[in-house]
Amino acid sequence: MSKDTTSVERGRRTGLLGTYRAKLENETFAGMVLLAGALVALVWANSPWRESYFSLAGYVVGPESLHLDLSIAAWASDGLLAIFFFVVGLELKTEFVTGALRDVKQALVPILAAVFGMIGPAVVYTVVQVVSGSGAYEGWAIPVATDIAFAVAVLGIFGRGLPSGVRTFLLTLAVVDDLLGITVIAIFYTEEIHFLFLLGSFAAIALFAVLVQRRVTAWWVLVPLAVVAWALMHASGVHATIAGVVMGMTVPAIARANEDKALTHRFVERISPLSSGLVLPVFAFFAAGVSVVDSGGLGEMLADPVAIGVYVGLPFGKLLGIWGGVALLVTFTKLRLGSGITLADIFPVAIVAGIGFTVSLLIASLSFDAADPHSPHARVAVLLGSLIAAVLGAIALRVRARMRVRALGTHGHR
Repeated sequence: MSKDTTSVERGRRTGLLGTYRAKLENETFAGMVLLAGALVALVWANSPWRESYFSLAGYVVGPESLHLDLSIAAWASDGLLAIFFFVVGLELKTEFVTGALRDVKQALVPILAAVFGMIGPAVVYTVVQVVSGSGAYEGWAIPVATDIAFAVAVLGIFGRGLPSGVRTFLLTLAVVDDLLGITVIAIFYTEEIHFLFLLGSFAAIALFAVLVQRRVTAWWVLVPLAVVAWALMHASGVHATIAGVVMGMTVPAIARANEDKALTHRFVERISPLSSGLVLPVFAFFAAGVSVVDSGGLGEMLADPVAIGVYVGLPFGKLLGIWGGVALLVTFTKLRLGSGITLADIFPVAIVAGIGFTVSLLIASLSFDAADPHSPHARVAVLLGSLIAAVLGAIALRVRARMRVRALGTHGHR
């Protein structure tokens, strides 16, 4: 009996919510839930009832005295998304301590590929703005992100027949890409820093770190402390999701003698379903709701140089940066891919890495004010660019996998 079948049966025994939680263990299903959130938002935002969507997204809740009187859409991107970034922090900690990033020499090619994979889209975006004369350079970081869930799901479905090392390469690349994306958000999208609030946030995070190191895991202790750290980070001017990442990185990734698994694994098992099953779909629902009808129509939207830079930068900028960068590394340095991977295997992976989605939508919302016409254009371009990368990547993966299988068959006959 497969793992997925067992999970579903276990879910049935615990009711509808348990079934949903069990299905979220499948990366493809989790990706479809995320996509559904975005599609529902797009349909609603372009329907005759679109005013109700924007009224809901813009409805302000929260205590004004604490400067937390935010719109529901802002709560989704600044608040809920911190949970997703906490899971990212847990996964980063695991990779650095016991995973693919533990041995830097072994992981150096995908690490450098991630760097090239951020440079490529940024260059493509910038060139488009220079040629068009738009001057909208602030959106350069929108196409640099890779969505791990979607990219790995596409590889899992269409990349059967490729060496197992290809998945490790993509995972390592995507994890480093996440780390670099977080760094970009922290550095380039912080306008003013209030250091007292920032110090207060780090003090709360330090206390969180001490508690988890001592294996204090009661939710009624850690959750209020995490909320305080988040609120102070938000008040400091630094994007509040950074608090989630930093807290995730403080959790121990090595199990003690009396523990069956590391604390990072235990936290991921508990929180990941909440992140993939609720946080990300809700974020996508509020981030992707763009009224194409009220933005001049699809033609005008896609002709915007900002949109062109994004939907071209995601698939083709990633291909240029990752595949081109790896080709330079293996040709002119002593670095090698290993694990039976060839440069031809990296070609489809580089396209799939152009699925930006979650982090790209976040950066798009940070790059332009909501009233700026570039804002909805950039967000639609993220969806289009991610779709192009998914479709072209899927085709390239199938072609390459069949070539691999055919080559193995030829060698077998000999």
